[in-house]
Amino acid sequence: MARADTPQLVRAEAKFVRTSARKARLVLDHIRGRTVPEARTVLAFTPRAAATDIEKVLRSAVANAEANHGLDGDRLVIVKAYANEGPTLKRWKTRARGRVNRIFKRTCHITIVLEQAPQAARPQRRAAKPAAESAPAPAETPAETEAPAEEKPKRRTRKKTEEVPA
Repeated sequence: MARADTPQLVRAEAKFVRTSARKARLVLDHIRGRTVPEARTVLAFTPRAAATDIEKVLRSAVANAEANHGLDGDRLVIVKAYANEGPTLKRWKTRARGRVNRIFKRTCHITIVLEQAPQAARPQRRAAKPAAESAPAPAETPAETEAPAEEKPKRRTRKKTEEVPA
């Protein structure tokens, strides 16, 4: 039986996903530590193919949290997100002169662990204030009010030399 002060962890795992673990880790690094709505936005605009598989696992983890534990899906944070290597399918491709090349079709197991975010960690939005009211105007120094600033001398131009006719 879980105590009230221990956080409730919810996880989902997709096994034998047909992408390499290295490629999946690149996408998982972007969403680790984010809230679920932020992670969904990041995954929606990530061009990598692994993002669709990871989005499915995230949806499954949120569904597990809502159905099994009664948690609010929008208040969940991704605590852990990792991809372990799965079995590798070994295939052969025929080449010239009776040779073959090996082809490794790699798989991975994607795991996402969610936790309920604490109430205090959520930032509170404030009403927007105009810039003039929020920052006081700097006080003028007496030197600026008494004498005007000296003008910079104009840039010198090269004098044209007169050619002496020979």
